[in-house]
Amino acid sequence: MSKAATTRRVLMLHGYAQSGLVFNKRLGALRKACKDIEFVWLDAPYVLSPADLAETFNTPADLDAAEAETETDPAMQPRGWWKVDAKRTNTLGVEASFDLIRDVLHKDHYDGIFGFSQGAAMAAMVAALLEKPEVYPPFMIDGKPPHPPLDFCIAVAGFKPPGPTCAALFENGYSTKTLHVLGRGDVIVVEERSKSLVEVSTNKRVEWHDGGHFVPSKANWRNFLRDYMRKLGDDDLPSPNAASQPPSGTATPATPQA
Repeated sequence: MSKAATTRRVLMLHGYAQSGLVFNKRLGALRKACKDIEFVWLDAPYVLSPADLAETFNTPADLDAAEAETETDPAMQPRGWWKVDAKRTNTLGVEASFDLIRDVLHKDHYDGIFGFSQGAAMAAMVAALLEKPEVYPPFMIDGKPPHPPLDFCIAVAGFKPPGPTCAALFENGYSTKTLHVLGRGDVIVVEERSKSLVEVSTNKRVEWHDGGHFVPSKANWRNFLRDYMRKLGDDDLPSPNAASQPPSGTATPATPQA
């Protein structure tokens, strides 16, 4: 079988206060294990200001936040897929992210989408939007979705965002095959919050790791995620927890928006 026939293309959505390049760097071990998978790393549309970060990050010791505030390389500047209102009851500006991803999906074929934290929430929304684009009509092109429904969605440390648009998207659930990867030690997106997204996934698999708010990166997880993407969400794959492994990964910014 030719390389072109086996290569999977996956859209990668970074977390809050990251960028496509930052996410790329942090998943270096996974990238090396997935040489036959084409990852497309997007930048969220909103560059976060020091005021945005000061409002979000509450601990002076948060090194990621401090680094983000002083970052001058445009490719490394902290970004977000949306902001929230003062009461944290609505997503502000998520439509710009829908528009950005619509145009990307329209240009090429993608097998799946992979998101972390705020990017995981965004990934699930995109999967749902491809099933029911009428919720946000501008997502359609010539009256049709810009891309067929995806074969899989991987949501690491995801959550259900607030607001009426998100509520409409997830009303009655969505059916794209979704792998939810959750950390037992995650104090940023806690279990109750992460389960809000799990509950609206009607075709789901949930795998837990023993670490915190990060994409697990030990060999058992790298191989599992690689095989999951290669096989388009094959539910028969053995759990990465079949053999006990220590926690793995790189911590990311502590943020209520994730």
